[in-house]
Amino acid sequence: MKPGQTETLPYAGGEVKGLPMFTASAPEALAQERAELAALESKGIPQRWRGYMAKTGPAWLQSALVLGSGSAMASLFAGAYLEYRLLWVQPLAMGLGIIMFAAMSYQTLSTGARPFYAMKRYIHPALAWSWAIGALVATIIWHLPQYALAAGMTEDMIKVVTHWEPASSAGRTLLLLGIGLAVLAISTAVAWSYSSGRAGVRFYEKTLKRLVCMIMLAFLVVIVRRAIDGGVNWGRMLKGFLPLYVPTDARGVSIVMAAFSAATGINATFLFPYTLLARGWGREHRGLSRFDLAIGMLLPFCIATSLMVVATACTIYDPAQFASGSTLLPPVAAAAMLESAGLSLFFSRIVFGIGIVAMALSSITMHMLVSGFAVCEIFGVEPGSWRYRLACLLPAPGMAGVILWKSLGPWVTVPTSAICGLMLPIAFVGFFILNNSRAYLGEDKPSGAKALAWNLAMVVSIAASLASIVYYLVSLI
Repeated sequence: MKPGQTETLPYAGGEVKGLPMFTASAPEALAQERAELAALESKGIPQRWRGYMAKTGPAWLQSALVLGSGSAMASLFAGAYLEYRLLWVQPLAMGLGIIMFAAMSYQTLSTGARPFYAMKRYIHPALAWSWAIGALVATIIWHLPQYALAAGMTEDMIKVVTHWEPASSAGRTLLLLGIGLAVLAISTAVAWSYSSGRAGVRFYEKTLKRLVCMIMLAFLVVIVRRAIDGGVNWGRMLKGFLPLYVPTDARGVSIVMAAFSAATGINATFLFPYTLLARGWGREHRGLSRFDLAIGMLLPFCIATSLMVVATACTIYDPAQFASGSTLLPPVAAAAMLESAGLSLFFSRIVFGIGIVAMALSSITMHMLVSGFAVCEIFGVEPGSWRYRLACLLPAPGMAGVILWKSLGPWVTVPTSAICGLMLPIAFVGFFILNNSRAYLGEDKPSGAKALAWNLAMVVSIAASLASIVYYLVSLI
């Protein structure tokens, strides 16, 4: 076997390594990338980071996945109900999640093994199956609100730009379905591009990067416009990034828990290692992967959600108005409130709306990718084939969310959140065990002070995840 290659073992062998169906199309490019990374190791940090910047990608996909309807509504309601005081929540939640993602990255890049089979072989098949099925269920259910979000905001922008809206409920239903079909077509084309070898993977990553940057830019423009009018209290805003305020009322606590849940989902834990393998990354990419997590996942998520909190906090903050009613603030309603608060129609309904739609599109395409990998691993199908493309379409019926989410949401969100919340610590514990498995990691198993630091950090992340479950269970009593 050549250096840097990964072995593909039969499925019956219990462990499968690599995703050659994604990486085999450009062996020369992979070899050149490994040589460039080896050369960067001898450089100083500034030059090394500049070299890393052009090679990032997998972590950006995680930002695209978690920047969806859940994080949007939690952020908007946090600003409208508690102004800047909860700005610390989502950076903390993502920081705790990054610890676990760094562990996943280290394990996957050190061994080249697909985590589903690693869990089956080195822990227990029940854990591996629970993890994969939980990720798939979460992905399919949470596909519905992404379409509702995209269609609702697009409809609102059409109304603002054209001054036209359907004259009947049937006409509105047809409009929403048309928007949903367009979103499905665009998302399918983008998602299927991922299976077109290395070039397709890079195209997909660049597309999602642009969507994430569009999200951040849209909300930044709204805030800048508000700041010009003197509407941003910079002192209170900066203070909000410190965990000085912890809500005790039911509404405030629910916002905190919603924000924590949106930061890291079980489907994200399943997808991330596979995007690393799809890029052909290996041991020499471990430093790049840590940089990628910081630049592509931690920073974009924290910036985007913070901008959303600030955008609503400096425009429609009104604790009395939001003390009762739904737990989360629908983005379409938030756009209308931004306009009523004095922001121009262009910034409140168009720029803000583009940011929200970009969030929905990024999540929809990522859900397809999660589904493709999960179904292939569950049924033993090699990712990259036509069966993989069909598997990517498994969440597609979620397009019905454009008209059904309003009635389905209250019935499925609570049990789905509970199931996904219960499954996330199981995934975290699984990676914790793998990180301490000599049989799995061999000489790459952390030891001494390094092992202690890893274990302490991972225990803190697991404890925070378990705390959300305890809250949920207590709230039921």
